Amino acid sequence: MEISELLMQAANLMLTGMVGVFIFLSILILAVKGLSKLSASQPIPEQPTTKTRSQRSESAGVPAQHIAAISAAIAQFRQNN
Repeated sequence: MEISELLMQAANLMLTGMVGVFIFLSILILAVKGLSKLSASQPIPEQPTTKTRSQRSESAGVPAQHIAAISAAIAQFRQNN
């Protein structure tokens, strides 16, 4: 096979692949739009709103003991260097 025949075969294959992908994506877009119109026409039932308490403690921050330990470690590091 000559190089020109190989290039024509490659271009044909590339064009066929690109057309196939374009058709697939077009069908996919039409399907998504159709489904969104179908689901948009149905009303969404309201869910009752209830307040739930969080399982977290009153202070969601870092405990004071951890802050003290970190501060002491930093101070010790700075004294040694």
